[in-house]
Amino acid sequence: MRVIGIVGWKNNGKTTLVVRLVEHLVAQGLSVSTVKHAHHSVELDSEGKDTWRHRKAGAGEVLLATSKRWVLMHEIGESDEEPPLDRLLEHMTPCDIVVVEGFKRFPHPKIEVHLQQRGQPLLARDDPTIVAVASDHPVSIDIPVFDIDDVAAIAGIALERAAPAGAFPS
Repeated sequence: MRVIGIVGWKNNGKTTLVVRLVEHLVAQGLSVSTVKHAHHSVELDSEGKDTWRHRKAGAGEVLLATSKRWVLMHEIGESDEEPPLDRLLEHMTPCDIVVVEGFKRFPHPKIEVHLQQRGQPLLARDDPTIVAVASDHPVSIDIPVFDIDDVAAIAGIALERAAPAGAFPS
């Protein structure tokens, strides 16, 4: 598996670019998976549902299976640290490419999404793991810069610069 990240400040269009990239890569015949990092607690379950009750009873993992999909929820204890990206990738079924949204501090290759209207500084100036920028305005930096709507070109650099899943230390 090869891995490429999509990073940027909040509300800069990371999810929109990830969705467009996945659609483009799948249309090219590649198998694609994604990892989404969130900085807040996310509840995928509904209170009172069976799987919620299993977790609240103390189950460390709950696997929910239907005829359409399955999902594995793994509880992290209060004293446990958030697992690094490489450990999470070990749980994924092999595919051609994994597109990671977030995990900006992990040392995998990344593409930064940068919108002028947000006015935030460019992360790529201080992060050597950012290999390209997707932006809605010209950016002066010594790495490739692509128009945010040029999904084919962004996909090209993503495939070119993606690294094998085990190639970066945590």
